[in-house]
Amino acid sequence: MTSGRGGDRPDRLGLRGTPVGVLLLTVAVAVTALVATVLGLAGPASLPADDPLPPAARFGIAVAAVAVAHFARLRFRTATGMVSITWGEAALVICLYVAPAGWLPAATLLGAGAAWTAMSLLADRRPVLELVRIIGSLTAAAALAAVVATALGRPLLAAPTPELALALVAGSVTYLLTTVWLGGATLALRHGIPIGPPLIAALRGKLLMFVGNVAVGLVVVTLLELDARWLLLLPPPLWLLQQTYRHRLRADQERRTWRAFAEATAALNQLDERGVATAAVSGALSLFGAELVEVDVARGDGRWRRYRADAGGQVRDREITPPAPAEPGEHELVRSLTVGSTEVGRLRVHFARSAPPSARERDGVAAFGDALAAALHDAATHRELRLVTARSSYEAVHDQLTGLLNRAALLTKGDEALRQLAHDHPVALLLLDVNQFKEVNDTLGHAAGDQLLRLTASRLAALARPGDLLGRLGGDEFALLLTAVPVLDDRTVPIAYALRQAREIAERLAAPTEVAGVRMSVEVAVGVVVADAGTADMTELLRRADIAMYQAKEGGGSVAAYDSSRDAASTDHLALLAELREALEADDQLVLALQPAVDLTTGAPTGVEALIRWQHPRRGWLGPADFIRPVENSEQLGTFTRYVLDKALAVAADWAREGLDVPISVNLSARSLLDPRLPGEIGDALRRHQVPPHRLVLEITETVVMSELEVIDEVLTNLRTMGVQLAVDDFGTGFSSLTFLTRIAVDELKVDRSFVLRMADSPEAAAIVRTTVGLAQELGLRVVAEGVETAEQRTALAELGCTSAQGYHFFKPMPADKIGAVLGTLRDNAQGNVFPLRADGAS
Repeated sequence: MTSGRGGDRPDRLGLRGTPVGVLLLTVAVAVTALVATVLGLAGPASLPADDPLPPAARFGIAVAAVAVAHFARLRFRTATGMVSITWGEAALVICLYVAPAGWLPAATLLGAGAAWTAMSLLADRRPVLELVRIIGSLTAAAALAAVVATALGRPLLAAPTPELALALVAGSVTYLLTTVWLGGATLALRHGIPIGPPLIAALRGKLLMFVGNVAVGLVVVTLLELDARWLLLLPPPLWLLQQTYRHRLRADQERRTWRAFAEATAALNQLDERGVATAAVSGALSLFGAELVEVDVARGDGRWRRYRADAGGQVRDREITPPAPAEPGEHELVRSLTVGSTEVGRLRVHFARSAPPSARERDGVAAFGDALAAALHDAATHRELRLVTARSSYEAVHDQLTGLLNRAALLTKGDEALRQLAHDHPVALLLLDVNQFKEVNDTLGHAAGDQLLRLTASRLAALARPGDLLGRLGGDEFALLLTAVPVLDDRTVPIAYALRQAREIAERLAAPTEVAGVRMSVEVAVGVVVADAGTADMTELLRRADIAMYQAKEGGGSVAAYDSSRDAASTDHLALLAELREALEADDQLVLALQPAVDLTTGAPTGVEALIRWQHPRRGWLGPADFIRPVENSEQLGTFTRYVLDKALAVAADWAREGLDVPISVNLSARSLLDPRLPGEIGDALRRHQVPPHRLVLEITETVVMSELEVIDEVLTNLRTMGVQLAVDDFGTGFSSLTFLTRIAVDELKVDRSFVLRMADSPEAAAIVRTTVGLAQELGLRVVAEGVETAEQRTALAELGCTSAQGYHFFKPMPADKIGAVLGTLRDNAQGNVFPLRADGAS
């Protein structure tokens, strides 16, 4: 904290910044004092003819009494400035006794003028204008007091009587009230405040010393009347009385200061910056009796804000540039506000020119500044905490990417909305899935996918109506709850309304737009469910809408309504998965059905495909189409895959013991290839059953091979490194049947049964088969045609160059205990050698 002279040139006259009202008041009291002085001196002296003292001596005594009375002043600070307490009333009483009343203004003018000028030169450094006002006020007050006192009696050299005491006391009261009123008026005009507070503060501080002053004056008058030598005994009591006054004022000042300090610091206990800073400038203004207080607050973002309060109590604030270090003025104290090494602001307290800060004020500003720094730091911390809490609260219920409600919030708010509606009031839930999201992500990148989701969310928000609830469930799924569904006797109206809204939303979303520089149309599949508000919660509505949405996807349309029959099938899938878990543990319900593939030329077995059947204890025999898809979408896929592989390799091990060197093929789900542990698990199974890796063929689809996920490439590469063979199932049905062959090394292509069934009648199907066979020959791959059911198809395939086939024309899938005999017969009846497992040159 620092204080010192400012860089500006001192204003010795005191005109700078002085309000016009103060100037006018100063001129008025100065003129009044001069007039009173002139008139008083011009009037008759009324001294006794036998007066032992010459008039000049009496006038000198009066001037000296006034000067000494004002030199022995006491000062205390109030909320509006410094108040000086002098022995003025005692000097007034003495002067009224020893000198004519008309001389009193002149004596006060000279005595008070000399005293205040000397004190200003030695300590106060008061401006000339203020000295003129003080001396003029004291002179005018003395003149008025003389008038009142002489009106009630003739105090000059009068014997002490009650009448004399009354006159002197009345004059003293007039002197006190006049000086206090003029001082209060000056403060009120200077600071634009009511005159009451400074007036009361001054009277409260002066009252005790006023009583003592009057008493001292009356004692001096009495002693002068008795014997002037008694005055020699007065200095010690007067000194003790002065010290008593000083101690009493200091004690009162300390008590008021500590109370004010406690109140000011307690007011800093606010939770926001504005509250702390406003309390700080207001509290410091009152606590230090300052003219001006400024608090500059440093914010976390580098900005600064200044809060300012003047003596009138008005608080203003504004943005400022970061304040540069500056030398404070003579009447200023500046405290840097820091907490640890962090600067939180700056406190500036400007004191009145007549009352520069003392060491006590410096200590007080330092202590207050430390409390203020801690309060501002706490307020900033609380503000950050509020922001973090608000952000956390917002993120807890909103999707971070789109700003819509997230799944949890949609469920909660949706259930609240449902409870507020009548039990039979219809509501509709629309579940939307963006069809192109995966393609956009894969081709344009995740940033483009995020842009597509934000665009979709923005359009949906624009289409939502008051009362609707819109949220993002995750991924590319959005949900919209419609609560303003028409209520009519016709129960078909709500579903018709919901479907109409869904189609309108789908059409609006399909409007062409640009994503990552590519112009596209956003297509969605919308599942619609309508129900009475009291019959289902949000979780159930979402479940039903999800079923409807997948119906829309499967049906090729954009909108589909909930169908309870499909719901039953979906529920049955859940039960089926629970029963499958039991079947995997039972080990006697899931059985292999094995179908050989034969060489179309020699009839020798070229391989066996392992298919799975479920001998369900309640449902009977179930084929793969009845349970494979639910399994692929469940967490049981890994267990199921290991189970089938284990069964297939056990059968292959039996063949090896019978001398049959025939590979076995197992279909592999796309999701299985996402597990990097798969090659290790297959390797363990091969070693456990002692089956060479090349005798295991894993059939994968083109969709799997076309994926660009690194984990899939790593899994397939590891399998190839182990020696496991790869076959592409349903070849020709994918979008890029040829492209994948340049990325993934495979051993076998399996022509889809749809081409085999149509090749006799469809030149296009026959061309695909012929092209596939030619491609395989060029690449050194085996070709197996699936689904051969007639001799004509077998012949046609042979003519097209296909070397191997499987289907009902040759063998139906058969149990594992029969396949060994069939393979042995095929081998023995073969006209040539078995087709090699991997053609020469195959990769």
